[in-house]
Amino acid sequence: MSDISAKSIDARFLEQELRILGVPRGAVVVVHSSLSAFGAVEGGAQAVIDAVLCCVGDAGTLVVPTFTPQVSDPHPQSRAFDDPLADEARRNVSLFRDDLPTPMGAVPSAILSRPGRLRSDHPQASVAALGVRAREITVDHPLVYALGKNSPFDRMYGLGTYILLLGVGHNRNSFLHYAESLTPRHRTKLRRFPALVGRDRLWMEAPDVGDDNGVYFPQLGAEADAAGLIRSKTIGSARCQLMESVPFVDFAKARLDELLGNRNEGS
Repeated sequence: MSDISAKSIDARFLEQELRILGVPRGAVVVVHSSLSAFGAVEGGAQAVIDAVLCCVGDAGTLVVPTFTPQVSDPHPQSRAFDDPLADEARRNVSLFRDDLPTPMGAVPSAILSRPGRLRSDHPQASVAALGVRAREITVDHPLVYALGKNSPFDRMYGLGTYILLLGVGHNRNSFLHYAESLTPRHRTKLRRFPALVGRDRLWMEAPDVGDDNGVYFPQLGAEADAAGLIRSKTIGSARCQLMESVPFVDFAKARLDELLGNRNEGS
């Protein structure tokens, strides 16, 4: 019996394995990934990108989250703007810019170095894309509910996007935030970030769906898997999962509505 993890992992091998997993030509695919989960990959993150792009072909589109949580208030519990130490820390927070690095991992960082990629302009929750649907997905990213209605995730849902998890779990599946945003009892948070308004640097606030912190999302992923909504395959040493966003989001929305409703009734 051959040991896949012992084989050379390069772009061609990854492409073959992703095709077996079911990544279709012409699709929009949003990728959440951990490069290190594969083991050694010849060509690194760029090989992963090449493999996905070869799978979807010229008519497809690759999307990755390029979130920038560093563009946030270092003193979120304090509304005072007359504390010298807090003011200094806030002045040192970078404004968002198109080339601002993301801490989301090697693959999103590699996408940002690619010629022709596009990136949405949300200060904290941007996405980057390569392919024919890139502009449609990244344009006009709303500040309010950055992962909700009218966001890139809403557009990707409308395009029937495939969700591809490469070596990561559903705690990294941003579409679950989108699904939760559609429920009437969703959790909320307040984003705070600096922005230029004219020539003035101001601190702005925008509501969004709240963080899960592992409370429901891993459970939802397991339930969706049990319901037959997810295809899984081990590539190298990474567990890789593929799902269609529409049935997955519809399933997650219904379950989150139940789970959040039960939580509110018990509080």
